[in-house]
Amino acid sequence: MISLNGSSFLNNSLTVVSKSLSHSQQRRVQYPVLVAAVSSNGRSGERNVTLLMENTLKEMRDGSASVEVEPKSTVGGGVEDVYGEDQATEDQPVTPWTVSVASGYSLLRDPHHNKGLAFSEKERDAHFLRGLLPPVVVSHNLQVKKMMHNLRQYQVPLQKYMAMMDLQEMNERLFYKLLIDNVEELLPVVYTPTVGEACQKYGSIFRRPQGLFISLKEKGRILEVLKNWPQRKIQVIVVTDGERILGLGDLGCQGMGIPVGKLSLYTALGGIRPSACLPITIDVGTNNENLLNDEFYIGLRQRRATGQEYAEFMQEFMTAVKQNYGEKVLIQFEDFANHNAFDLLSKYGTSHLVFNDDIQGTASVVLAGLISALKLVGGTLAEHSFLFLGAGEAGTGIAELIALEMSKQTGAPIEESRKKIWLVDSKGLIVSSRMESLQHFKKPWAHEHEPVKELVDAVKAIKPTVLIGSSGAGRTFTKEVIEAMTSFNEKPIVLALSNPTSQSECTAEEAYKWSQGRAIFASGSPFGPVDYNGKVYLSGQANNAYIFPGFGLGLIISGAIRVHDDMLLAASEALAAEVTQENFDKGLIYPPFTNIRKISAHIAAKVAAKAYELGLATRLPQPENLIAYAESCMYSPNYRSYR
Repeated sequence: MISLNGSSFLNNSLTVVSKSLSHSQQRRVQYPVLVAAVSSNGRSGERNVTLLMENTLKEMRDGSASVEVEPKSTVGGGVEDVYGEDQATEDQPVTPWTVSVASGYSLLRDPHHNKGLAFSEKERDAHFLRGLLPPVVVSHNLQVKKMMHNLRQYQVPLQKYMAMMDLQEMNERLFYKLLIDNVEELLPVVYTPTVGEACQKYGSIFRRPQGLFISLKEKGRILEVLKNWPQRKIQVIVVTDGERILGLGDLGCQGMGIPVGKLSLYTALGGIRPSACLPITIDVGTNNENLLNDEFYIGLRQRRATGQEYAEFMQEFMTAVKQNYGEKVLIQFEDFANHNAFDLLSKYGTSHLVFNDDIQGTASVVLAGLISALKLVGGTLAEHSFLFLGAGEAGTGIAELIALEMSKQTGAPIEESRKKIWLVDSKGLIVSSRMESLQHFKKPWAHEHEPVKELVDAVKAIKPTVLIGSSGAGRTFTKEVIEAMTSFNEKPIVLALSNPTSQSECTAEEAYKWSQGRAIFASGSPFGPVDYNGKVYLSGQANNAYIFPGFGLGLIISGAIRVHDDMLLAASEALAAEVTQENFDKGLIYPPFTNIRKISAHIAAKVAAKAYELGLATRLPQPENLIAYAESCMYSPNYRSYR
């Protein structure tokens, strides 16, 4: 390393930087204090220049404007186009900027810019990659083909999950192209059901951090911790405290797999730029004795904080997020326990852009499935009756959205619509005689009826046309329950929503077999085709991934500042509209995932339109064609050429 002092070298270095920046957009670059150094291998000036901008770096990290970009510069979803990648078309070259221009060995270790064997001959010369790669140059598509071949060699789903996570840390664009091009095959790998096992074993398989871990140790310093994250332009945060991971219970700090997985889908399915996504785990301890005694556990070894301590910690977190990232950052709560989930959504719904996928996302995707199913069974929502097994976040969230849609269709008060919906919890049917002992979120569903303890007795008493499971308790839709549903319904609608697969209320095979092939079935986790009496039945998956990526994209492209229930209804209706007659003929009430990015764009457009209609949008003027605008904002995983 040869250190060079002097104005001539400094000016030349600044010229190099300015030229690189001007390709993407006109910018003003300021260097208050600059220390310049250059590496030389005997060919002076031919090696990459590294600028060690001590004070500048500090100011950039603190958010001061060392690099100023024109306000109209945006990337997919509205993030400022810091590197000029989205201002250029895909056939135009861009500069692989990190703090300095990435080149050589560091470029191969940068997942944002690494292309592996797909670097062209010209790029290998320009960025000092000769000798660091084998001589062959391969296409992006061939890389995808090779990775899929390798993944299919693994027999254990967790091995596939780990291979995908390794790829994400090595080559970001290849990871997302692989996922987008093979979404139906890989969705169960990067998310449910495999992510559940990954969270259970997260301490053992942990290799490198993929998000922010904010624990009670950081109380009073959360804003400082947020500033440690290298990206400043964050649009979506998925946060969990790990207390209720899927149907697996309290996994504490190891719940990080959920935010990481969700945000992978935000990018792959909804087109949100990876650099605009931030996974966060709030670690306030765990009550899981196995984890507390596990030598490989990576979280705080203490009982969970509750009450005022918990509330104050979350208040500091929410305040710091808004202060650091602004009012329009979407905060998605994920897998919080019931008591905290409802409280957080209620408390911050009026002051932050917050969304709870377990309550609102699940409700929206299930409502979409029901709207579709009505085309197979006939009638309106108000003409059907609903029985839920499970009265937690998902159950009550779904029930409320169904009631809202009923009221919208009929004009009846929501209190009247709720009377068509019944819920069963661990103590039996929720009825008015239990009112005093019920949690507040269950009280709207306490109707006049004699107490009923068992689910099968509730089915026989209520005679619902729709049975929905959100209990997290596997195999609770027994043969007797399904047969009872079939006895008074020509086509009973059965939705077994609990995840992962082991916690599903029944399997697809059980639903079709016990209903003599008459059930309209969908589940939370995927099931394969079922052959019954010589006919093949395909079951849909009521996967939240249909809704939340497009929903989030709609909020972002409109610059929404709050989430409104009407946006959820709009998302449900948009998803239901994507189910074709061909899908119905196969017994499906959801469209195939192969078209998910197109579906997400349509959902985003409907959500954005509702945001503008409600006066909650800030990105003005409203685009004339919201679908086309949504598609234009979506992140593309295709490789860019480097100058």
